[in-house]
Amino acid sequence: MSQEPRPFNWSSRWWFPSKAFPMIAGALGPVASAFSICSLSVPWRQSRVPAEDIQNSVPVPDPSWLLIIEAIQLLVGIIANLLLLLNMARQVRFGIALPITIVGWYASSICRIILSATVARPFKDKGLSNEDIIWSQSFYYGMFAAILYFADASLLTITFWGACTHRYRKDLVLTTSQRTLMLQSILLLIYILLGAYVFSEIESWNYLDAVYWTVVTLFTVGFGDYYPTTDLGRGLLIPFALAGIISLGLVISSVRGLVLEYGRRYVGEKIDTRERDRIVRKMLQNGESKIFDPIYQDLQMPHSSLAELQRREIERRKAEFELMRRIQAKSSTRRRWVAMAISTFLWLLLWLVGAFVFQKAEQAYQGWTYFDAVYFCFVAWTTIGYGDLTPVSNAGRSFYVFWSLLALPTMTILISNASDTIIRIVRNGTILIGSITILPNGRGFIGNVKTLGNKITFGNIFRDHSIGPHDIEASLKTSGQQLPNDPPSVEVTNSRSTESPPPLTSCQNTLGNLPKGADFQFLLMSEIRVITTHLKESKSHHYTFDQWVWYLKLIGEDENNSEKHCRVDLQKDRQDVLDRWSWVGNNSPLWKRTEGTGLV
Repeated sequence: MSQEPRPFNWSSRWWFPSKAFPMIAGALGPVASAFSICSLSVPWRQSRVPAEDIQNSVPVPDPSWLLIIEAIQLLVGIIANLLLLLNMARQVRFGIALPITIVGWYASSICRIILSATVARPFKDKGLSNEDIIWSQSFYYGMFAAILYFADASLLTITFWGACTHRYRKDLVLTTSQRTLMLQSILLLIYILLGAYVFSEIESWNYLDAVYWTVVTLFTVGFGDYYPTTDLGRGLLIPFALAGIISLGLVISSVRGLVLEYGRRYVGEKIDTRERDRIVRKMLQNGESKIFDPIYQDLQMPHSSLAELQRREIERRKAEFELMRRIQAKSSTRRRWVAMAISTFLWLLLWLVGAFVFQKAEQAYQGWTYFDAVYFCFVAWTTIGYGDLTPVSNAGRSFYVFWSLLALPTMTILISNASDTIIRIVRNGTILIGSITILPNGRGFIGNVKTLGNKITFGNIFRDHSIGPHDIEASLKTSGQQLPNDPPSVEVTNSRSTESPPPLTSCQNTLGNLPKGADFQFLLMSEIRVITTHLKESKSHHYTFDQWVWYLKLIGEDENNSEKHCRVDLQKDRQDVLDRWSWVGNNSPLWKRTEGTGLV
């Protein structure tokens, strides 16, 4: 069945259901099963001993039917996780694995909700009143597991729906790093649960208290409310903590890399498109449309020579190319700040909502105010860990484990985004202040002061002293075909600056003829070798306009000839016009994430 043509911003629109949602479900699905294990490990209810600490509460045995149903639910959840993992490893088909995983996770969530509602009944058969009974940590772990199962199943349902409606392939098209994220999460959780069991036996701790201690230890918070006292426990702590912290760092690094790399890439496309549309529409409204109009040789200027027409067309294309580079530079700045705003919002959300939950959980036992909880959350996820405030309630400790698994990656991503925005401003500001005071440069004192004023006012004053992209609309206000020749504002590198040019590259002449036969084949191979080297670089390689003219000529397109050039149309999709294109249009090769890919 042929699929409908995909719109230009398809990758940014459907990246979340096709890639992000399966990765999130793959990372949190094992967490839900780990919480199910915690829920099964100890009884759900405890009898509170008057005038005793909550840690001394006596467990009330669970009925056998509850343990059996919990065990069955845990098995179903593990099978669902295993099928998703095998599907990511391409061992089980997408159409088989995802429906079973979705049904298994929804069934697990519903089962746990029903169990929680059933167990929350009067305890007359036990001879206990409701005032004597408190919920243990395992009960709250079961609630968190139900929430995660439901959320993961819902995410995969959206993914499966998108594949069934032909929005993308019926397959989890993930890279190796994306596929291994779920396996890394599983191994880390197994390490935490087994380590907690070992230390609970050595130190005579409650198992779920040991799970709480393990998370506090591996996350390097170290409150000090739990610590090993035996020689064996202290001796095992050294290798256990070293291996655990390294493993946790690898998982956090994987999450950070995937979010920053792929999130910026696909979500950034939508930001790039909106910035392009905004600037182009503004130029068209201001009557600055000549930069977008190809110069057709037989219609526009019939009395001009062919060489003059070619020169004016390539000048127009160069101005169009530089406009696109400036659009990319402006959207890159906006993209960084959007990422910073999103990560800051999520950080504040986890901080303030988490503080609200901690305050409600600890108020009855320690009398925490909301400010106490806010202070505790900040001390916890910045790993300061004074230990003056620590959770003691069953709800507080179980929620701390759940909250920490979400908070630490969020904090890491926030710091990474801050390094691209706030830290960059501080660094550039320090350099500017230094250039005014003790480290003068070629611009002089007055020039440096104007540059600093331009930066502080975000370019509203002293526009001629800005560093980076100049104002696009102002720079392109020209008459006739007299178009600007300013260099691109983004950093570009010469493809031959680091490579020894082959002998035949001396024929690089946009107006001349290319060699033929074996010489042309050798020239193509040498250029492909250079571009392939650029594709292996860690950062995306940007080519100058002259380099693009040369490479396009090698593949049969002449920038001097307007036959394959068109006026930019913001309403057309990428596949609508394949033979004509504009540097600013949807078919522009500059939209590709890696420019050299299209050339090769």
